[in-house]
Amino acid sequence: MLVLVVNAGSSSLKSQLIETHGKEARMKCLAEKVGTPEATMTVAFAPDFHKATYDVAGLSVARCLEKLLDIMVSDPASPISRLDQIEAIGNRIVAGGEFFTRTTLIDDAARRNLTRCEELAPLHNPPADECIDMLRTLLPNTPQVAVFDTAFHQTMPAKAYMYPLPMRYYDEYSIRRYGAHGTSHRYAAQQAAALLERPLSDLGLITCHLGNGGSITAVNHGKSIDTTMGFTPLEGLMMGTRSGSIDPAIITYIMRREGKTFDEMDKILNNESGVLGISGIGSDMRDVLTAAENGDDRAELAIDMYVYRIQKAIGSYYAAMTRTDAVVMTAGIGENSAHLRERIFAGLAHMGMILDKERNDVTGQIGVNRIISIDDSPIKICVVTTNEEMRIACETNDLVSQIG
Repeated sequence: MLVLVVNAGSSSLKSQLIETHGKEARMKCLAEKVGTPEATMTVAFAPDFHKATYDVAGLSVARCLEKLLDIMVSDPASPISRLDQIEAIGNRIVAGGEFFTRTTLIDDAARRNLTRCEELAPLHNPPADECIDMLRTLLPNTPQVAVFDTAFHQTMPAKAYMYPLPMRYYDEYSIRRYGAHGTSHRYAAQQAAALLERPLSDLGLITCHLGNGGSITAVNHGKSIDTTMGFTPLEGLMMGTRSGSIDPAIITYIMRREGKTFDEMDKILNNESGVLGISGIGSDMRDVLTAAENGDDRAELAIDMYVYRIQKAIGSYYAAMTRTDAVVMTAGIGENSAHLRERIFAGLAHMGMILDKERNDVTGQIGVNRIISIDDSPIKICVVTTNEEMRIACETNDLVSQIG
């Protein structure tokens, strides 16, 4: 089946056209810094995947996807010449709440419930829904499927997903922890099991999805038992523009002192905090690392805080697991920043997570799944190249095939 995978982020678009029979990508697309004057989109087609770069300044995520579709039907290198050659569409959705606990066909009822989930992931769900609507208009007869980041975390026990609030807030509003990045965490755990040459069902893993957004999950015997993100993706680690977990009284304190509205406070926490808020430089960790190397104290503080919170989260899940066999690093920072991995595990060696600095080097290793701990490290450290798009394509193929 030829599946178009749409992974819409708050300021990015990742997309692949995947032939699921052979699990082969036929097209890869990445749009970055969407919504800014610097926004660009690269598109590459099999077999050579030579990248062509397009200016998408001023376009929304959905408009970037529309431009991609135009390129796919007009470029001679593309495997399709008509949009109806796409047999199914798989959409990554960050938050499904309690409406969606598994991969779902998007019909009218599902689309209405997707709107009700937007407030659970205000940076990610709205642009994903806009992409769905645009595709429903352009390809009304092509089945669309939603694959949810929250679905993997449905196995969390109540002690992990409940908040210590009056019970009526769960009963009436379903306020609980849902997590996110579940598709990535599941894939990372499966790939780590293959690296370790052991069944996933026998392993205790701590998977770390570290990108502009970030979360850490305790995966026990293949199931999520806890994760750092909560009711929304705002909880947990310090991220590119998100504060992560803070004392909730800070919110009301600032609102009273400065007369902030709810929407203004929400924007501060989601869009103006995290690495950006501390460094004053931006949310891209590559820029912050460069500034720190050049002596910028605020950049160095942002990195210290970022690393420290990751160390604390890994340590807390080590305590929560019956045993920990490996820590798995994935996503943009987790896969590609040897420097940050070294800083993170420098503070965890006493727990039995001992990095091999030579193996940790990224030279010639980008995109290679590997073990980067020393041979006799009690807990192994793995690097896994995430491939959410392949996982989404396979789940889309399975559901569409099942329902015919």
